[in-house]
Amino acid sequence: MKRRMRKVTALVLSVGMMLSMTITSGAVTIDEAQKKADELQSQKSAAQAEKDTLAAKLNSIIDQMNKTQEELSAKETEISTAEEELVQAKVDEDDQYNSMKKRIKFMYEGGNTQFLEILMSSSNIGDLLNKAEYVSKLSSYDRDMLTAFQDTVKAVEEKEAKLQDEYEKLNTLQSSLVSQQTEAQTLISSKEAQIAEIQDQITDNANLLADLKAKAEEAKRLQEEQAAAAAAAAAAAKKNNSGSSSSNGSSSSRPASSGNVVSGSGYFTHPCPGMTYQSSYFGEVRSFDSRPHKGNDYAAPTGTPTYAAAAGRVITAGWSNSAGNWVVISHGNGLVTKYMHHSSICVSAGQRVAKGQQIGYVGSTGYSTGAHLHFQVELNGTPVNPNNYM
Repeated sequence: MKRRMRKVTALVLSVGMMLSMTITSGAVTIDEAQKKADELQSQKSAAQAEKDTLAAKLNSIIDQMNKTQEELSAKETEISTAEEELVQAKVDEDDQYNSMKKRIKFMYEGGNTQFLEILMSSSNIGDLLNKAEYVSKLSSYDRDMLTAFQDTVKAVEEKEAKLQDEYEKLNTLQSSLVSQQTEAQTLISSKEAQIAEIQDQITDNANLLADLKAKAEEAKRLQEEQAAAAAAAAAAAKKNNSGSSSSNGSSSSRPASSGNVVSGSGYFTHPCPGMTYQSSYFGEVRSFDSRPHKGNDYAAPTGTPTYAAAAGRVITAGWSNSAGNWVVISHGNGLVTKYMHHSSICVSAGQRVAKGQQIGYVGSTGYSTGAHLHFQVELNGTPVNPNNYM
């Protein structure tokens, strides 16, 4: 009996030591897991703070980009206005120059005899002096007006050049902001990936910590059950129970598991006879622009020839931010035609062109949504319906 009691006691002590080791081992592992959880949470907070700083920087960049874009749009409008002013100034200069040439030609062909006749027809000396002064003032007026128009052209050209310089600086700033935005967005994406990775580690560690705590609770429960079983076995041994009783006690201690092209009979020939169709009309209000359309749009394949609607002098032939490659022709008496969005042009400023003479090729440069020729007619600076002249 004493031998049996020693065996039971040894078994109880052995199981107790194993359970104690399991709990101790579990407690240490739990501490390590909890420490790792705290470290991961600290890393996540730091990464989130960096992301928030980058997001604030990105928002600042976007705000500055929006402001710069507004300034760019305003500057584009100013440039377009300056271009219109320059064209009109050149038209006025050209008209004044032609008027002066006509008067000079008249005086040259008439010779001095007509001036003598004007002077000799004077009724008295006062009338004679008045007429002589009139002739002198007429010549001075022509010179002064031409000089004034030339000064205006120069001033507008300088204004346009300054606006173009400001536009380029704003455009450079916007490009820099776009690069900064891309860099900030890349850093934010990197931080988001880092935060996601840390969060995965936090989730895995939390699952491990929960599992360790569950196992520790289970080990504690088994230890308590084993202690109760050992106490029952010891009590049974003291009472000298029968072998069957000892057997029951032992049992109770077990845990459970082209060339010139002229068409039509109007004053103007068609500027793009090779068009596919007319895509917009004068005065039309389109879905993307609330302002009435200032001319006609003729859709045509890129490279289709365009022609001067009537004879005249080329005022402008070059690049415009809004009109792309454009040509402006003055026909005299305030009548002007404008041809926009060319892929390339084949005339130059100051050149005289004949009616139906080729001036360029259809393209989609400037503010354009597809290959076409924008044809605009102006009378004294005001857009008028091109169809009235064709």
